[in-house]
Amino acid sequence: MTEKTDIEVRLVDVWDVEMIADLYRAGGWWDEVWDPTGLRALITGSFAFAVAVDLAAGKAVGMGRVLSDGVSDAYIQDLVVLPGYRGRGIGTMILSTLLDYCKSAGVTWVALVAEPGTEAFYTPLGFRRMEGHIPMRWYPDER
Repeated sequence: MTEKTDIEVRLVDVWDVEMIADLYRAGGWWDEVWDPTGLRALITGSFAFAVAVDLAAGKAVGMGRVLSDGVSDAYIQDLVVLPGYRGRGIGTMILSTLLDYCKSAGVTWVALVAEPGTEAFYTPLGFRRMEGHIPMRWYPDER
């Protein structure tokens, strides 16, 4: 396996959609009926989209994105690293790049919904539970 120094995090406007689909698969967030070409709009529609690249292999091994209006607040979404690359600080590199971008744009209210068991990853980077708040999702078929 390559060293962490062989990994570069880039903010991008375009990327190979098949590689991004593979990252969504690794996160358990991909449905095979979806068309990967739709990921182009997902990337360009994000406030920031970061890709961790294994320079030796020439492939994306992690990603994360920010959703925001660029003024008031932002949400971290879809942070994932391929299983064979986890535990090497790549997720921290991606998240730090996204947070630095937000801060440089003047957006300092940043939130996310963490998966169970990942809280210890986020707390050293300054995230805390939002007491008194409950994450919710809309289910249109129940309306």
